[in-house]
Amino acid sequence: MLIRRRLEEKLIEAAQEFPVIALVGPRQSGKTTLAQVSFPDHRYVSLEDYDILSLALSDPRKFLTEYPSASGIILDEIQHAPILLSYMQTIVDKTKKNGFFIVTGSQNFLVDEAITQTLAGRMAVLTLLPLSISELSDAHLLPERIETLIHKGFYPKAHAADVSVERLYSNYIRLYVERDVRQIKNIADLGTFQKFMRLCAGRIGQVVNLTSLGNDCGINQSTVKAWLSLLEASYIIFSLYPYYKNFGKRLIKAPKLYFIDTGLACSLLKIRSTDEVSDHYLRGGLVESLIIADLLKQQHNNEEQPSLYFWRDSTGNEIDCIIDESRYPVPIEIKAGKTIVSDFFKNMDYWGKTTENTHTPRYLVYGGDEDQSWPQAEVVAWKSAGDLIKKVRSTAIKKNK
Repeated sequence: MLIRRRLEEKLIEAAQEFPVIALVGPRQSGKTTLAQVSFPDHRYVSLEDYDILSLALSDPRKFLTEYPSASGIILDEIQHAPILLSYMQTIVDKTKKNGFFIVTGSQNFLVDEAITQTLAGRMAVLTLLPLSISELSDAHLLPERIETLIHKGFYPKAHAADVSVERLYSNYIRLYVERDVRQIKNIADLGTFQKFMRLCAGRIGQVVNLTSLGNDCGINQSTVKAWLSLLEASYIIFSLYPYYKNFGKRLIKAPKLYFIDTGLACSLLKIRSTDEVSDHYLRGGLVESLIIADLLKQQHNNEEQPSLYFWRDSTGNEIDCIIDESRYPVPIEIKAGKTIVSDFFKNMDYWGKTTENTHTPRYLVYGGDEDQSWPQAEVVAWKSAGDLIKKVRSTAIKKNK
């Protein structure tokens, strides 16, 4: 079953304006399928094929001029041959064909490095993360319970018929560690790196403590920083940084750690079923990670730079997520509970008093099924959160009229 991606329209638009399009994102997020669906007349080439890779590396210029179809070429997994990007510059400057080269990559820093060196102004970069809530809803694949989705995750293969998600994510982690990590960075002890990944999963939704993480893993702080950067560069985790504009009080400055995909996090945590999610001590952090990762997908799918933060002061008052809109910050609280109680709004009330932004929209996303309107905030069921950023902006427009 083909699941339509929200990024497709933006991808096609970008190809009408730039000669080179880079589609980056985690391994198996659907980049290849999206590229082939969006550009059916382009010749598809996988650089994971050793013979093709050898041919491309032996004579890059000849490969790039003779291999494409008349429409262009899709080069899958460009990180195996980043040198090809250097040769594209002279070709696109000569032919001036927009959308001719479509490249995909599952390691963003390799592509970024090449852009800064050779293709600035000639390449558009779009990010495709795993499936979003709205994409699953459009395909009628959204489960009834949020715990089911946390366990299953958002990778397209996880939503195919008769797929064991335990086997899927176990193999994904093995492939990532044994293949990608070896290629990206020379890590001698892969067993320690896998332990580090599990420790990160155990800290999902928490402020990063480099000392604690290093001590528990038996590595120094510089290695912790390097490995966190590695996990982030390959789209396993993402950091949510603190929002501290215009605040007089001392605020927390360290970022919080989340996983791009909760199914992968569950595998690392050895959570093997929906019921185990429901009973797990990290259920709240997993729900947070799911919702904030989806907000990140909404921004990427709209070809926007991420503008998500969290807010916490030195006394522990906290807002789970802040969307930094151009005119004002929009606070979002995330609760795993399925029934709304007044206590859910205490941090929102504190935020309003502290910021004096009493008229800006506020939202509370929860694990229940019904959208509600409360005086303190608009309450959004988790299934409705897939279009939350659109809702935020439409509310702002109405308020400004």
